[in-house]
Amino acid sequence: MTGANARTAREYHEATKHSLESIRSGRHSLEWANQPRTHKLYNPDLERIALPRAYVPPHVPAITAVSPIEAPRDGVRIPDLSTLATLLHYSAGITKHLRHPSGAMPFRAASCTGALYHIELYVVCGELPGLAAGVYQYGVHDEGLRAVRRGDYRGVLVQGTADEAAVANAPVVIVCTSTFWRNAWKYEARAYRHSFWDSGTILANMLAIAAGHDLPARIVLGYVDEAVNRLVGVDGEREAAISLVALGHAPGMRPSTAPIVESIDLPTVPSSPREVDYPIIRAAHAASGLTTPDEVAEWRRTAEARPLGAPPAPDTGKTIVPLRSVPAADLPHEPIEAVIQRRGSARQFEPSPVSFEVLSTVLEAATAGNPLDILGAFPGTLNDAYLIVNAVDGLESGTYLLNRERRALEQLRAADFRREAGFLDLGQQLGADAAINVYFLADLESLFDRFGDRGYRAAQLDASIMAGKLYLAAYALRVGATGLTFFDDDVTRFFSPHAQGKSVMFLIALGNPARRRPI
Repeated sequence: MTGANARTAREYHEATKHSLESIRSGRHSLEWANQPRTHKLYNPDLERIALPRAYVPPHVPAITAVSPIEAPRDGVRIPDLSTLATLLHYSAGITKHLRHPSGAMPFRAASCTGALYHIELYVVCGELPGLAAGVYQYGVHDEGLRAVRRGDYRGVLVQGTADEAAVANAPVVIVCTSTFWRNAWKYEARAYRHSFWDSGTILANMLAIAAGHDLPARIVLGYVDEAVNRLVGVDGEREAAISLVALGHAPGMRPSTAPIVESIDLPTVPSSPREVDYPIIRAAHAASGLTTPDEVAEWRRTAEARPLGAPPAPDTGKTIVPLRSVPAADLPHEPIEAVIQRRGSARQFEPSPVSFEVLSTVLEAATAGNPLDILGAFPGTLNDAYLIVNAVDGLESGTYLLNRERRALEQLRAADFRREAGFLDLGQQLGADAAINVYFLADLESLFDRFGDRGYRAAQLDASIMAGKLYLAAYALRVGATGLTFFDDDVTRFFSPHAQGKSVMFLIALGNPARRRPI
């Protein structure tokens, strides 16, 4: 797969950019009578296996759980049903109900664009303590598993990932899918980006809970799409696999064969009375697909051949500010599950400063690297973090680039950019009032040249996982956070010349949340 074959991803990205012109000319309005349901329902309903409500929280301090790249793969790590229930609940479950003028609104463990919750989780497992081998869909609405298939089908995933070692030795693999219409109802074609944004925040939670339970977890993007979609019983067009997560380590449970997978058509209750199709979403996803194990193996070899990029050479003419994290002894001991339980999305910030130590801590925790198969053996990320600093005690206001290798911020420009921050996030006051705006930008052309269209999936997911970790780290330190959308090309121009040629993948704002008036 080469950049010459990545035309569809380029076209999709260009077509879904926000600009002043696109916002002013947009005529989309929300059809409330056609709003989709936020979870999947089978019809007739499949037998439900109730998950234990006595969760097994790891009680690991949040910052400790967020920071590791991946737990070591030594010894045997097999989750039982209670641990699996804990991981699913704190990744994508309903953690509370918020008061709303029209009633109580279910609030999920991870943030989601528009609270439309279009990501579904499927469990593919061998025999676990308390759960028979099978393929199960996680029903978030009633904390249950529904058997899509009975028996050990992990061999299908081993074959479909070209014998990816983490998958082959995993007692459990989670398949994340997106039902595109459930988000496109509000966001139209841009919803394909949100498939990765919203699965990435779920994966950030999942990685933290897995780390707290000492469960190795590797995110796998190299797989035969049709094989995975067929296995979990989705069509690959309306609902499609977005990523896999190999959980645990049990070489003794490695499946020896890949059973034949018959097509199944499990009827579901329509999520809304009428579904609108966005062909550009289907085209972008299909173009980035892998069709054979050989293609998957070649895709992975490109990752393992060399690091994705050399560290940027330091510019001695710029101000370099070393990060200064909160001392370990002073970090809060609140466990990760408690942070997830009270996490929210700030709807208003006080224009007041946070400390440089807090900023340093959340940046280091969130950007240490993601356990993505595309990164091969080389720790790192596919995105660069650019910052607009509005109010940080001990740091001059202006724009910065995070230099991970030097554990420092490189100052790009010194000035008050609150007005610009408020414009770049589609004119929302949140960006102007936030203490910091963190933008993740990727060099898409380099990724297309190396990985073809599928590099687009990887860039989006890498950024959103880091944003999800920023959410958790910020709330652990009693700072608010919220994900925002943006004017694509205006952001690139704002951070240029350094960001010339890069594309924005995610924006998250951090700051002190303002007190909200009770409804």
